[in-house]
Amino acid sequence: MPTKTIRDVDEKIWRKLRMLSTEQNIKMGRLLEKMAGEYEKKGREFWKAVLEGEKILTDKEAEDLKSVCKDLRKEYGFR
Repeated sequence: MPTKTIRDVDEKIWRKLRMLSTEQNIKMGRLLEKMAGEYEKKGREFWKAVLEGEKILTDKEAEDLKSVCKDLRKEYGFR
């Protein structure tokens, strides 16, 4: 496997990554693969919670907010 270069990783972060791979007794490539997978999974979970989660406004409150915003946008000089 060819050697890859990661740019803009300072020494402090590189030491943390090496320490994590040593603590978990895995190679650096496997650690990065695991981290990328977790990052992707947490992103999906976050957006699922936002888009499919519990409503924070009732439908009536949402309609009221829409109408207030609509009225504000009609005011002179708003853009």
